[in-house]
Amino acid sequence: MTERYLPLYRKYRPQTFHDLIGQENIVKSLSNAIKLGKISHAYLLCGPRGTGKTSSARILAKSLNCAEGPTLTPCGKCPSCLDIMNSTPIDVIEIDAASNRKVEDARNILEKIQLVPVNGKYKIYIIDEVHMLTPEAFNTLLKTLEEPPENVIFILATTEPHKVLETIISRCQRFDFRRITTDDIVNHLEKIATAENINITKDALFTIAKSSAGGMRDSLALLDQLSVMDAQKEITTDDVNEMLGRLSFDVLFDLGTCILHSNTQQAITLLDQIYNKGNEPYQIISNLIQYFRNLLVVKNCTERNIALELTQLSEQNILKLKEQSDSAEVEQLIYTIERLSFYSKEIRETTNRYLWLELCLIELSSDVKYSSYSQLVERIAALESNMTSGTAYHQPAAPLPKFNPYQDTTPIKKSTEEITPITRTEETNLVQNKEQPQTETQEESSQEHKQENSQNTSTGDLATLWGGILQNIESVPSRMFFYNLSRPVSISNEEITISFMKEIFVKQAKEDSKNLPLKKAALAYFNVADIKITVKLADPNEQPVNSNLKPILEEKKKEPTKPVTDSIIEEENAAALQETLSPPSSESTSEISENYSDSTKMILELFNGKIIE
Repeated sequence: MTERYLPLYRKYRPQTFHDLIGQENIVKSLSNAIKLGKISHAYLLCGPRGTGKTSSARILAKSLNCAEGPTLTPCGKCPSCLDIMNSTPIDVIEIDAASNRKVEDARNILEKIQLVPVNGKYKIYIIDEVHMLTPEAFNTLLKTLEEPPENVIFILATTEPHKVLETIISRCQRFDFRRITTDDIVNHLEKIATAENINITKDALFTIAKSSAGGMRDSLALLDQLSVMDAQKEITTDDVNEMLGRLSFDVLFDLGTCILHSNTQQAITLLDQIYNKGNEPYQIISNLIQYFRNLLVVKNCTERNIALELTQLSEQNILKLKEQSDSAEVEQLIYTIERLSFYSKEIRETTNRYLWLELCLIELSSDVKYSSYSQLVERIAALESNMTSGTAYHQPAAPLPKFNPYQDTTPIKKSTEEITPITRTEETNLVQNKEQPQTETQEESSQEHKQENSQNTSTGDLATLWGGILQNIESVPSRMFFYNLSRPVSISNEEITISFMKEIFVKQAKEDSKNLPLKKAALAYFNVADIKITVKLADPNEQPVNSNLKPILEEKKKEPTKPVTDSIIEEENAAALQETLSPPSSESTSEISENYSDSTKMILELFNGKIIE
């Protein structure tokens, strides 16, 4: 019968402190404690998986119970050493806290703790994953852990020390194991591969080391799995990636190029090919996050040696990343990583993972998803240059065909010109300059200015004034409130009177949340120091306020200096405003009452027959 195969991570488990990889500080501390005879009654070993916690506990037990000990070099031949090596010790008891976590299990330990050692000098309890013990079990061990019998030693090991009670930690000497570096793992794997005659490239060993997240046991397990592949063929990085379900560097490079150059169609096609090969969506997006992280590191590292150390990529791949990163900004790469991280959470939780992965690539490879940093700086500089008296002008994206209270309809000026909010005084001066000849004296101009101001409060011009004030309201909810529900009664640079059809709206209009934005807009429009806002309940017999709006607009359309497009837009805006401010006819009200349900009728009656979208 053939001898049973022993996995590499068990076959090459450290047997002495000298064999421990990457834990020099811990080895030095424990070795000095043994030399000086300062053996503590309890130790707490913390750290990630596969970094040597359990192995260190066994080595410490062998060093203390060896027939030649305490010693730093156990003989490995005495009964105590052989029992520990064969995992059949009598004096060294290993307990799995995950399956022995109850208070009864802790009491069982206390019952046997009084028995003297058989082969060695100490009775040693190694409790693995100690954080799994219940609080009651922890409390049962507290007193014994603080003052155990003279020949008893506790060695606790855990990957989650934050779950261990502080009262337990304070009674132990704590040692924190760190992740093993990639170079240390590669050097150790190279020695084992040579000893086991495994034909593998060094790049493949680097890939194994990076995938193990600093754990030697995971690296040895993966090397053991790769060793059963075709012995005649050298194991490469592609073989490691295929076994791990990871994407190769070339595939990630092509996907990154599609994202950075906004090639959506090619990105989706490439994604379909990758998915059909059996790669899982979460693994794909995780690889993309790591790829763009390496791309960001390469772009910010001027020295190639640092980039090689941080990314653990080959020099050839570093050069390709450097060339690709030249066409991208740092902010764009950070934005891409943030979006990939967001979608990775969605993909992990959803059932249709491939759909979310497609959405992710479509968004990232879209032309409109990202504004470059330089563009943002230019836009901010333009806004800062347009600040006047603490008020900034908000430029709309494009002129709208109808009046929209959510956006300003003032024609957009060139970016090189200074743009400021239009006030009533400036508007009056503009009208004055167009109507008066250039030879007019200053006194005549001032008299005409007063006449123009007196005409502005006429019934026909109320709608124009009200529309200008609404455009200056910064708060969108307040603007929509007055736009849909209010009706101007009289407007001047000293007092504005508006009315509402319902008493509830009158109360709301008098509140600071609505009244102050309106007052601020009126002050900016008339360019005055103070103005009075009067709110009242509307008179049902009150006539529409904008009956003379159309002739005024037709007169403005004839101005030779005004563009045709602006005249058309202004006329349509005025028509929309007139339709909004005019009360609904009795015929339309009756028609609405006949076509809608009772609940809809109630809402329509509340809002004066208007449908609020």
